[in-house]
Amino acid sequence: MSKPPQRPRRHRNPGSQSALRQSNQQRILQALLVRGPLTQAELSRHTGLSTATVSNIVKALVARGILQTEPTTSSGRRALEVSLSADGAVSVGIDFGRSHVRIAVTTLDYRVVAEEVIRLPLGHQAHDALQTAAELLGRLLFEARVARTAVLGVGVGIPGPIDGRTGTVIDGTILPEWVGITASYIEERLQFPVRIENDANLGALAEVTWGPHGGVSNLVFVKIGTGIGCGLILNGSLFKGSLGVSGEIGHIPVHDHGLVCRCGNRGCLETVASTAIMIELLSRSPQHITNAAELVESALAGDTATLRVVNDAGLAVGRSLATIANFVNPEVIVVGGPLAGLGELLLGPVREGLLRYAAPIVGANTRLSMSSFTDRAEALGAASLGLQELDVDDFVIVS
Repeated sequence: MSKPPQRPRRHRNPGSQSALRQSNQQRILQALLVRGPLTQAELSRHTGLSTATVSNIVKALVARGILQTEPTTSSGRRALEVSLSADGAVSVGIDFGRSHVRIAVTTLDYRVVAEEVIRLPLGHQAHDALQTAAELLGRLLFEARVARTAVLGVGVGIPGPIDGRTGTVIDGTILPEWVGITASYIEERLQFPVRIENDANLGALAEVTWGPHGGVSNLVFVKIGTGIGCGLILNGSLFKGSLGVSGEIGHIPVHDHGLVCRCGNRGCLETVASTAIMIELLSRSPQHITNAAELVESALAGDTATLRVVNDAGLAVGRSLATIANFVNPEVIVVGGPLAGLGELLLGPVREGLLRYAAPIVGANTRLSMSSFTDRAEALGAASLGLQELDVDDFVIVS
């Protein structure tokens, strides 16, 4: 899809007061785009600007209808939460999975105005899935009475590594039919500006934009599904590595003589703790479990075999997370994916593995929580990514 022509940039004397004011406004707007609503104190921390400067800029942008504020409570004290004004514009998040596509349409102030999930056949082709997504998105926009011109951008989540240099899906995805698919190809099918990202990275992004961890600068999100991936928020930003391929925790070897993994190595975490392995182990049980939803139901019902499988998987995940925690020392680790409904049944053994294998001071000071989004995190994170297509210069006050 051809992109609209770039509008000329405003050139300013970098040392002038107006240039400094413009730069400060951009920093505030970018922080809100990336992290969602923040208190003025949080904006000060994330931008490095003084609280007085933040307060003055927020007042000016509120007066222009660019920002909106709402009283809130932070750390037991009264505060003012700042967010972008909705103003009719929306972002779209699309999450493609092994057997589903989920779309969320959200406003600039982080409200979901339309959302739906559709099942896809196993082994689906990328072209067919994109056609389904295009039709579903068109219908959602129509039903929500949102014009296509109001869509700022589309974030797309793929369960596998993305080459950040080219925006291409590469080997290692659980959707081998998508290998070689590029962002430009998806743009042609959807007819919108697109950014694509690994689904675990989007889960991490959702936790610091939509979730309860908006003030957290160092966070690890691990998605336990057919594959196991890890998204990293480090120093307030999504960390993707030199190639865009990071957080492949599922391919950390945990057993020297274990099963051969789809990556070609032996004994990777995915071979002992993915939902695919857990389901395979339980498929011969009297419950004859065939999917993640049945696994969750069986565990919650107290089935001994299911609880043993979940416990073993959780310990293995916790051990691998301990390695990550020792390296990056996160404040919070969030566990997500289709097993999030297990709550403490899964979180307990993950915590046990983390505390057993992490450095004592790291384990004791790392909060572990279950994602509150269950299977929505990736789509919501993708919507946040779509917001980053927005050009902050469109909102900057130049005077």
